[in-house]
Amino acid sequence: MKLHGKLAFITGGGRGIGSAIAFAFAREGADVAVAARTEEQVRTVAIAIHNECGVQAIPVVCDVAQPDSVSAAFARVVTEAGRGPDILVNNAGIAISAAFLKTDDELWQRHLSTNLSSTFYCSRAALPAMLERGWGRVINVASIAGKTGGPYIAAYSASKHGVLGLTRSLALEVATKGVTVNAICPGYVDTEMTARGVENITARTGKSADESLEILKRLSPQRRLVTSEEVAAVALLLASEEGRGITGQAINVDGGTVMY
Repeated sequence: MKLHGKLAFITGGGRGIGSAIAFAFAREGADVAVAARTEEQVRTVAIAIHNECGVQAIPVVCDVAQPDSVSAAFARVVTEAGRGPDILVNNAGIAISAAFLKTDDELWQRHLSTNLSSTFYCSRAALPAMLERGWGRVINVASIAGKTGGPYIAAYSASKHGVLGLTRSLALEVATKGVTVNAICPGYVDTEMTARGVENITARTGKSADESLEILKRLSPQRRLVTSEEVAAVALLLASEEGRGITGQAINVDGGTVMY
């Protein structure tokens, strides 16, 4: 099993991409700490993972935008698992669309704190244990919006561009320490976040939900949404020994929408 004996800490693990990554890692033998703000979600996912895979699955309530909450969450994992994580997946995030001139200070700061600062806080908490043991994986779930812009997503796109800058800088800093740092850049994924995007298109244009979904699908040359499991498969490669030569990269999972 590719991740036997490893411990993974996954933010935004209560649903969608985070949940899919947690299951993928557990099926390869990893113990997992599933973190999110909603206790019911992380508890449900942790129980399901333990029942299916037999690994240790720790539900962790954590607001990754708050450094004190992050510190407490990592301390709890160390207490329950006996050590810090080998693998960190920074997946928690928000995406709220708004015209630039209607993007107020609160909306701007929410994107920066939830999408970018959280990646910094969690990486800072996880890295010392990785460096001490000479092995670690940091996987940041960014977005193709971190490589290109788009109307009505200035705050989201800016925060994800920041995640890629952090990924590349940290990767170089720890390149000789046995730790890799990479980003995954999904396109539109079949999750609740995309469903909210469909609702926004419907509200703005008056199109039906099916027509709005088709608009998003047509953004991909493959004319479809990506699945959470496809993103999880890339995360599994990056977390495994087979991925040890990959670092500082931002890997698109988008059906060919962005080709750089």
